[in-house]
Amino acid sequence: MFQTPFHSEIARFIWDSKYRYRQQGRPVDDTIDDTWQRVVQGVAGIELQQQAAWRRRFLNILQDFSFLPGGRILAGTGVAHDVTLFNCFVMGQVEDSLEAIFQALKEGALTMQQGGGVGYDFSNLLPQGSPARRVGAIASGPVSVMRIWDAMCDTLISSGARRGAMMASLRCDHPDIEAFIEAKRQPGELRHFNLSVQISDQFVAAVHGDDEWPLIFPTQGLADNGLGSGDIIERTWSDPNCAEPCRVVRIVKARELWERLMRATYEYAEPGVLFIDTINRMNNLAYREQITTTNPCGEVPLPAYGACNLGCVNLTRFIKAPFHESASIDLDAVVHTVTQAVRFLDNVIDLSGFPLQTQQQQAQGTRRIGLGITGLADALIMLGLHYAEAVARDMAAKLMASICHSAYRASIELAKEKGAFPYFQADAYLQSPFIRTLPDDIQQGIARHGMRNSHLTAVAPAGTISLLANNVSSGIEPVFAFNHRRRIRQVSGQYQEYDLTDYAWQLWRGLHPGESMPDAFVASGGLSPRDHLRMQGVIQPYVDSAISKTINIPSDYPYEAFKSLYIEAHDLGLKGCTSFRPNPVSGEILSSAAEAAHHCPVFACEAD
Repeated sequence: MFQTPFHSEIARFIWDSKYRYRQQGRPVDDTIDDTWQRVVQGVAGIELQQQAAWRRRFLNILQDFSFLPGGRILAGTGVAHDVTLFNCFVMGQVEDSLEAIFQALKEGALTMQQGGGVGYDFSNLLPQGSPARRVGAIASGPVSVMRIWDAMCDTLISSGARRGAMMASLRCDHPDIEAFIEAKRQPGELRHFNLSVQISDQFVAAVHGDDEWPLIFPTQGLADNGLGSGDIIERTWSDPNCAEPCRVVRIVKARELWERLMRATYEYAEPGVLFIDTINRMNNLAYREQITTTNPCGEVPLPAYGACNLGCVNLTRFIKAPFHESASIDLDAVVHTVTQAVRFLDNVIDLSGFPLQTQQQQAQGTRRIGLGITGLADALIMLGLHYAEAVARDMAAKLMASICHSAYRASIELAKEKGAFPYFQADAYLQSPFIRTLPDDIQQGIARHGMRNSHLTAVAPAGTISLLANNVSSGIEPVFAFNHRRRIRQVSGQYQEYDLTDYAWQLWRGLHPGESMPDAFVASGGLSPRDHLRMQGVIQPYVDSAISKTINIPSDYPYEAFKSLYIEAHDLGLKGCTSFRPNPVSGEILSSAAEAAHHCPVFACEAD
């Protein structure tokens, strides 16, 4: 039906403003095909043999938007200035000294200046009001220190850098956890951060049991006249293999703390939660990594200085006979695209520059990639499946399983050709709970040949690149609305509104002019929060990193039903949970006359 790559004003604008290469303000890429050629020239240039053949293969999966690399890859490959091609990083833990704080700030600034989003764990900072052992000063606490990062981000934006994207996390047993939970209650506070609380299995059990919950801090960092009762308990902190003495600063009721967190999330959409024990238990590299936070949107849990480059398979491109009773998905074509995409992203690791040497060492030591999906909701509609139905979830699980397993098989083949990732240890890797869920042929292939990449799958928001692909539904989210307006940030920093039409709806109108929507055309407003959660739950078993997903909550949704969603998310084995309910603190970036009561988060990470 469509004859040009861009079917809408917004798609062309996204390419022109975000991914079109310019030098001194003048376009170098005349068309989007020039952008594709620039990208494949760089990525295929890593190959030692058959570079022309790999350029053609990579070009084939890019030109029709079947494979959408992360935005940093599209914007930064083959350009003349220093950028990283990696979308997301986690920085080192912020230690509690003036020198360490400002060194961490500098590292974050350098990373964001080159286009990377950053995640931080602030749990090593002393609680507010406690004397520091080294200098006798009174600590200002994690939230106060985070304001320094927020100001730094403002400074970078005013200098013309991309909008900064940051994640801050804090342990659920840190003495400042209540201040962290309440930190964004005031509009405009810490506006460049997403916040997430690290929720442990022990805390969830304490909530269920209505137990007391000690808020603690390692004694090593506290002065002898520090806060608290003086009671000491052993708890793992910086070193996961060694418990250390921690002073009890206060004791709270676990259920009351959970209630406080849930109230904040219900009333102003933050913080989210990270189920940190699930993250570490299911980590393929648990034998050498301790993870405490994620990239800004939560889809990639990473160790200190870890990095991940992202891409996604656009499922709408693989639907045969859309909207027909014989509609189906071409799984063979999906597998072919995944195989090419894994090699593409693996090459990006060697092609990319890095703001810090420690980031390069981590990236090249693990060779993590994050291949995900986008256009899921539109693809289901084109297959005649309603997002909330069990048959739709079964199809989504089948698709993600195929992508996961074909990605692992591709990585094994790459390991045979190019070698395993340097941190690979066969026996330990094969004991990972995730690896043990994979088909026998994959496990046997890993044992014989190793893996080129430690991790293969992650489901990112994919919001901007989904607009580039003519406004397909983003990530695994349902369609927000089939016609709506969206505010898009211009190069000038100002926002402009665009009218958007969903890809599947536009395709339906072209094929069936004048006919009414079939029942499969369901938007977010027609779904319950549990419909969102269940979809995330069936996909998670095939994602070795994590899933960025926002559960949309109607404004009149009962609080008691809301808070049970988070316990259910933990029970489903999810690695995190984020929701959004319309509220006076957060603004909106989407609007729809038909669904004015349903909104998406105000903070849209520009990491894609």
